Amino acid sequence: MTNDTLANQLAGLSVRLLHRLAKNRVPRHFRMGKNRLIQTLLSLSPEQQADLETHLSSLLQAHPRVPQPPKHGKGDKPKHEPNVVSRPALPPQPSVPAKPAISLQALLEGIGVPPPQSFKPDDWQQEAIDRLTTNDVILSVPTGSGKTYVAIEAMRRAIKADRMVIYTSPLKALSNTKLTEFSQTFGADQVGILTGDRRDNPQAPILIMTTEILRNLLYDAASGEIDMRLDTLGLIILDESQFLADRERGVVWEETIIFCPAQARLLLLSASIGNPDEIAAWISSIRSESCHLIQHRNRSVLLRAAYLDPGGKLAPFFRTRDIARGRGFALHPETKRLFANYEEQTLSPRSKR
Repeated sequence: MTNDTLANQLAGLSVRLLHRLAKNRVPRHFRMGKNRLIQTLLSLSPEQQADLETHLSSLLQAHPRVPQPPKHGKGDKPKHEPNVVSRPALPPQPSVPAKPAISLQALLEGIGVPPPQSFKPDDWQQEAIDRLTTNDVILSVPTGSGKTYVAIEAMRRAIKADRMVIYTSPLKALSNTKLTEFSQTFGADQVGILTGDRRDNPQAPILIMTTEILRNLLYDAASGEIDMRLDTLGLIILDESQFLADRERGVVWEETIIFCPAQARLLLLSASIGNPDEIAAWISSIRSESCHLIQHRNRSVLLRAAYLDPGGKLAPFFRTRDIARGRGFALHPETKRLFANYEEQTLSPRSKR
């Protein structure tokens, strides 16, 4: 394959497919624009280019929209390939409202501590608290939605009923943070912590620990070395429960759920469980009470995106202020300019060597 033919075929690919070709072939390819990426691929060694052409052929077959060069018959004389690269028709892009790009001031507007106002729980928060009286509950809602409020109210009810609460997290640092937070809410005498290197107030009605510590306590109870306090256990909260999918530590969460005492309610908290309905069905199949799933994807606080240039310049990342899923997006003109400048400054000297 000639260099011009290879260049034409690469130009017909999308940036996503070009980065797939560049993976393991071009270092830091994800920081390159399309033109620079094509030039870098064309400068590979002959051995690498042979492997690249094989990979490219499979991509052309898998993506028929990408135009392939015409095949010449035996009697046909190949036509001269022009230097101008013909680009394929791009697929229709999501419609973006024709609004002027926002300014940096508009992007930062409203960020800060909101004014105080009376609190009213959302319907799903109240539903979760009420369901915990009779069922296990999985909360799968976005970050910042108010999962901790559900946990604190459930803990209040358990303590009022003279039941013990165990709150687990996957990290010691997070456990220490929760100790400070819950001590301010319930009082330092009401909260204790058990980790691999810390043991404070272990007789408190609220115990914070890593999930491994709880699993080991339940192991001891299953082997006959029963801690009598487990008889008063009323609530187990498993924070960051998406660790169920972790290859190395996921078994700890599974065994904790399996060995959880029947009289205790389970509350699983996460913002990123991929299959919460399947997990709820599994918990329902092994526990005496069914597991109720509460799930939604509506963010209470919309996300905003900005780009900080290595030179210290801050600019909005998109033309719009908030990141709205499913509505399409376009990069901010200033961010485009900063991208182009950075690519020219950092990559151009390499191509001249």
